[in-house]
Amino acid sequence: MQLSAAPYEERLTAPRTWWLISFLVGVSMALILLPFGTLPMLGGLAGGTAVAAVAASSYGSVRIRVVGDSLIAGEAKIPLAALGEAEVLDAEEARAWRTYKADPRAFLLLRAYIPTALRVEVTDPQDPTPYLYLSTREPERLAEALRTGKPE
Repeated sequence: MQLSAAPYEERLTAPRTWWLISFLVGVSMALILLPFGTLPMLGGLAGGTAVAAVAASSYGSVRIRVVGDSLIAGEAKIPLAALGEAEVLDAEEARAWRTYKADPRAFLLLRAYIPTALRVEVTDPQDPTPYLYLSTREPERLAEALRTGKPE
């Protein structure tokens, strides 16, 4: 089977405010190093900003893709044949499934800064995971990609 372009692909990027916070981390490092002189202060500004920006970027670099007959969510790769119904979760329902409705055996690809999600049942009897919880900004599109990509 030849893989074509992904019918669904999303990168769960960090919000813009996280980049401002990265700069503020750099400013705080600069203030900490201010008593040591101008050069250490500038080094603290650059180094602190860079370290915080790398952390924000790596946390927001996770992807969700539907490619061929597989769902790739972060490090997990699941065949679409092993997945059942997908349920679109609005912000309130997504919060419920992250907290009191959550099953500790579930696979969670959770990003708290994304309010909506998709919950997908796992139908494989060999897999102890009851469902996948996927934070996504476009749950309807992801659900449709899962439906259309499933083998009949």
